[in-house]
Amino acid sequence: MSKAQIIGFLNTPPIWKKRQFDIDQFEFPSLKLETFQSAEIPNNLRLGHQMEYVFKQLIEYSEDYKLVLYNLPIRDEKRTLGEIDFILKNKKTNQFIHVELTYKFYLLDPEIPDPIHSLIGPNRRDRFFDKMEKIKNEQFSLLHSTAGINALADHKIDHLKIKHQCCFKAQVFVPYHQKNRNLGVLNKAVMAGYWLRLKDFITTDFIKDQFYIPRKSDWVIAPQEQVSWKSHNEILLEIQSKLKEKRAPMIWRKNARKEFEKCFIVWW
Repeated sequence: MSKAQIIGFLNTPPIWKKRQFDIDQFEFPSLKLETFQSAEIPNNLRLGHQMEYVFKQLIEYSEDYKLVLYNLPIRDEKRTLGEIDFILKNKKTNQFIHVELTYKFYLLDPEIPDPIHSLIGPNRRDRFFDKMEKIKNEQFSLLHSTAGINALADHKIDHLKIKHQCCFKAQVFVPYHQKNRNLGVLNKAVMAGYWLRLKDFITTDFIKDQFYIPRKSDWVIAPQEQVSWKSHNEILLEIQSKLKEKRAPMIWRKNARKEFEKCFIVWW
């Protein structure tokens, strides 16, 4: 795991601040990374699992929290009901905190007026509203089920003395020609770029610039100069191949002034 990934994670803002939707947002502690040394994370892990490793290592490095439990399975006899991401303990207050970690990339669908319902995954497979509701109604309540109570009791933790929070970080991409979209109660700082369709990409707006398709594990980080940049014609073939497979690639864009942008090109 590169230092850029760690910085990318820390620099990614929460999708809302403080308390919204009856959910408290976990406030990440201030960290000085001068002496931080990360452990290697296998490249074959899904991005969400990579972010769990990042969160785990940063919390263990933090002076404010103790990591008590990580990926605790909740089982009813032989059936697994779910998994608890993190149980932390505030070293100053001794308060137990249950943190559900989510790191997402969302595109704003302009055809849906309510921002809370308009955020969808690049391939339209997930929605912000559905994920937020699942955290509140399923993942938090899991600790207070009979199986959850018993699992916590095995670790001498009273389920009634736990506060629920989520660390919900996101990068949001708005339509290319509508960059001043309103996000309502959501955090405006999550806007990280824009999305467009292939017909927009092949216009004169883009043909003079250079492009790079990062690996998904690098979606978290800011565009870097030291990659193999390609011309518009060269990258077009790669993009078309991914779109045929119904995969929306993230693109890094660099203009002649060496200014960088992030965008998604969608197949739908």
